Amino acid sequence: MKICGIDEAGRGPLAGPLVIAGVVFTKRVYKLDDSKKLSAQMREKLYERIVNAAVYKIVIIDNEIIDQKGISASIIQGLRDIICALEAQKYIFDGNSKFGVEKIEPVIKADQNIKEVMAASILAKVTRDRIMCEMDKLYPEYGFCEHKGYGTKKHIEAMKKFGLCPIHRKSFRPKALQPTLF
Repeated sequence: MKICGIDEAGRGPLAGPLVIAGVVFTKRVYKLDDSKKLSAQMREKLYERIVNAAVYKIVIIDNEIIDQKGISASIIQGLRDIICALEAQKYIFDGNSKFGVEKIEPVIKADQNIKEVMAASILAKVTRDRIMCEMDKLYPEYGFCEHKGYGTKKHIEAMKKFGLCPIHRKSFRPKALQPTLF
């Protein structure tokens, strides 16, 4: 059975895009695991192996679209784009919701148990991490390469000091910054 594994990176950060990846293997890849359990160096190595052993789709939804549509609608858009781009008998998405998208089968902890979803988690995370490190070059005062846009203490302090930059999600309003920045 041809399985398309799907996972996302960047659902909760205060800045940057949401990245959703879908993977259908054409060859076997070894040493896969949940992207969160792998070192950055290992994720980079596996990324190259995966793209050479699979048909895949990476959907990048920027912060402006997230602000306009909301995070759930952005996830739905990404899931639909992957279903349209990749042919499979099963579309397994990591988590407990199919977001109302037909053909999606949500599986809790799929990124720890299903190789196609593990691969998708690696593609999504590496892609998003690369984007955030590029954004760090444009906006070095925020430290995006370090925290990837998540609401760390350092990031919140930088937002207080410098305000919002163009890649911040204005619809994500942490209590620590209200009412000053929003």
